[in-house]
Amino acid sequence: MSLVKRENAWPLDLVLTEDRVDRMFRDMFRGFFGEGWTDWAADNKPMKVEEYVEDGTYVIRAELPGIDPDTDVDITVADGILHLAASREERSEEDRPDGYRSEFHYGSLQRSLRLPEGATADDITATYGDGILEVRVPAPKEVDKPAAKIPITRG
Repeated sequence: MSLVKRENAWPLDLVLTEDRVDRMFRDMFRGFFGEGWTDWAADNKPMKVEEYVEDGTYVIRAELPGIDPDTDVDITVADGILHLAASREERSEEDRPDGYRSEFHYGSLQRSLRLPEGATADDITATYGDGILEVRVPAPKEVDKPAAKIPITRG
């Protein structure tokens, strides 16, 4: 009888960690619950945004499919930081001949972004359409400040 070394049945790249199982589960059901549900279900994910400047206006676009902007979105400004928060909840109930079926999905996302220096909450506008929240912040006009000479005193 000879001893034969047995190799690990699982290659290292196939070892199932908690993160890998979570990712596999989300990928398996991607699209099953509708557009964006798998992203909303993962509370640790940040809100997807794009930022750019267009004609002197700072623009923030956030991907928020399937929400009601009147009730599900909260936009606040504090200390030069724009805070975006969104939550979504959907319930479905169905009476069937063989029984009753109820299902719900929910999730929340948050994101905080620094505003341009001098921007005020009064100038900010927000619109929502086709699953995209767009926030526009007019960039304040930069005023050239002359260089100031600092006197040196001897001690």
